[in-house]
Amino acid sequence: MKYLHTMVRVTDLDRSIAFYEALGLEVVRRKEVPEGRFTLIFMAAPGDEAAQIELTHNWDTEEYEGGRNFGHVAYAVDDIYAKCQKLMDAGITINRPPRDGFMAFVRSPDGISVELLQSGERLPPREPWASMENIGSW
Repeated sequence: MKYLHTMVRVTDLDRSIAFYEALGLEVVRRKEVPEGRFTLIFMAAPGDEAAQIELTHNWDTEEYEGGRNFGHVAYAVDDIYAKCQKLMDAGITINRPPRDGFMAFVRSPDGISVELLQSGERLPPREPWASMENIGSW
């Protein structure tokens, strides 16, 4: 077996693409399916197309709750502090700051929890991250 992708349903395609681009992902494929009334966007980190996220945008309005969502997706990052700063600069809330130099959580515009993990060894704690409080749920 081979891992292909994780699918999340999104309500605002442009906003969602901008969120995942701020994380560092790029669009690798787009598929419009007029007969099914949906659009698929596949995104991946540069150089790692084996691990993709599929954004599914159903053209008809629908609210997603309960079993239509899931826990989180996770990505390793080279510098968790730099990534979180870039996300904050893009207006994205850091729900669980990387106080430990290893793990942080953010949420997509559709409430999907995204875990960021420091690649390799954890970084030494540093401010402002070490004293930041959690915001909302993650």
